[in-house]
Amino acid sequence: MILAGEIGATRTRLAAFESEGNQLRQVVEKIYLSQEHTGLAEIIPDFIKREGIPVVSACLGVAGPVRNGRSKISNLPWTIDSRELTKQLKLNSVGLINDLEAYAYGIDALESKDFITLNEGSQDAEGNRAVISARTGLGMAGLYWDGYRHHPFACEGGHADFAARNDVEKELLAYLQKKHGRISCERILSGPGIKNIYDFLRDTRKGDEPDWLRKEMAEAPDPPALISQLALEKKADICDQALSIFVSVYGAETGNCALNLMATGGVFIGGSIAAKIVPKMKDAIFMQSFLDKGRMQPLLRDMPVKIVLNDDSGIIGAARYTLIQRAFRSASRVVD
Repeated sequence: MILAGEIGATRTRLAAFESEGNQLRQVVEKIYLSQEHTGLAEIIPDFIKREGIPVVSACLGVAGPVRNGRSKISNLPWTIDSRELTKQLKLNSVGLINDLEAYAYGIDALESKDFITLNEGSQDAEGNRAVISARTGLGMAGLYWDGYRHHPFACEGGHADFAARNDVEKELLAYLQKKHGRISCERILSGPGIKNIYDFLRDTRKGDEPDWLRKEMAEAPDPPALISQLALEKKADICDQALSIFVSVYGAETGNCALNLMATGGVFIGGSIAAKIVPKMKDAIFMQSFLDKGRMQPLLRDMPVKIVLNDDSGIIGAARYTLIQRAFRSASRVVD
């Protein structure tokens, strides 16, 4: 049985898969609220004991950079060490990869119904791919094309500097700098980022917050989700403004990611936010911002751009990673 996991600041998702050749079948999964636990050392044993899983191999995708088999979760006070997990699970090794790298491994296992196309791109599109995903934070990954298959690799582009493109974004940047100092893309392109944009519009009086909305925002368990919902329902102009700025910045940064990785093979937009605001993402504003790269516009126009609707890509990708590594080791033994 393969133990696969997605470890994030908001939730820790564990699942068990059975494999037959290159095919995977999910047997069971459980979601834990990350903030309610001190680390994986208490979560994994609970999962294995409750579900009665005989773990043969394991891989975890974690929301943070992985170096020498260790990772400090970017928005959570956890440090995860693959060597400690290997001892705990009594295995030969445990895969520990970035969560967007895991997401990239899962892309090819999805079906056509799992995507919404924003840009068809060239009919013979081939080459590197890019994955970008706004959730609690902003993640990115690349898939290098060697002429035969794609090889996922991790990026930390979500923590690169935010670049303002117009007067409103310059004011937004200045507003956030007074609060936080340096501003990364993640400070805007994330769930908390939607709330940051809303606060900016309210505090600078670029948007009006009526009394009923002020009350709802104060009582909302998830303010960014409320802002997005009200924007899609056209019930509050300030929410519509906030989501429009978010989508515009998202398009621009997706275009930057595509250029940085030369993603002629396609750009994939993951994460729960994009999937929940599809009508807004399909507005012209996203693709206009994506394509607004001067002389590089023809190159970007040839890149397929798709929203990933299936939130299982990361957990499937973590499981697929173990299969790929197993195949690689088998091939190496044959060569030796």
